[in-house]
Amino acid sequence: MTKVVLITGISSGMGRAAALYFKQQGFEVYGGARRVGKLTDLKELGIHTQTLDVTDQISVRKLVDRAIAEQGQIDVLINNAGYGEFGPIEEVPIENAKKQFDVNVFGAAQITKFVLPKMRQQGFGRIVNISSVGANIYSPLGGWYYTTKASLNMWSDVLDSEVKPFGVRSVIVQPGLTKSEWSKIAFDNAEKNLVNDSPYTNVLTKTEELFDKITFSEATAEDLAKVFFKAATDVKPKRRYYHSIIDHGMVFVARAMPNTYRFALNKLMK
Repeated sequence: MTKVVLITGISSGMGRAAALYFKQQGFEVYGGARRVGKLTDLKELGIHTQTLDVTDQISVRKLVDRAIAEQGQIDVLINNAGYGEFGPIEEVPIENAKKQFDVNVFGAAQITKFVLPKMRQQGFGRIVNISSVGANIYSPLGGWYYTTKASLNMWSDVLDSEVKPFGVRSVIVQPGLTKSEWSKIAFDNAEKNLVNDSPYTNVLTKTEELFDKITFSEATAEDLAKVFFKAATDVKPKRRYYHSIIDHGMVFVARAMPNTYRFALNKLMK
């Protein structure tokens, strides 16, 4: 029986690579993004695409209902849509912070609410939530982004404890830095969020330099697509999935030795 996956945010990066990889592995792939013009080639390859805004309930509902009507089941949901709203906590407008939560947390929660009844009815399903190593490690300027990913981790763990009796599992993938436009977008947002004559201008410069230094753990979107697939198909799923031992190690240090992590961050920022 052909399996069915729903993926949010498939116009670029990891989401796009995941849509292609799952299709190659024989899945029926349903997905969307706000930039529907970037989905034409995916549609030509047999991926079921549509305009999708995870903050719009009607848009989300249409994707879920379409997959169920055409395939009769949903095996996997990958909550990939997200972005980085970087900037000093003091200066990022609260409405921007709320938008970050709307996309990165509540967007995932909304589509999951629509998918779960079908998964419970069929007695199986896998929800793969794309978080970040930033749920545990941190740097200046990423406060709101990191907070959304930490929230997503806890939300996923609680959800897993609730849906496991129905044969459904909720797991987390924590990518590190990727070779994508993510960092550029995050720092473009940081620059926009600086007020005139901001006292944090030097912090922005040093944080950008920090990210430029950390290239040893970079993965391609295609690398992460394979991690998504493993998280979606493991017979005995793990709570967390990482691309590399380096990513996993950084999370371990930040959680188990927070003072050591803070000391290393301070050294790198000098």
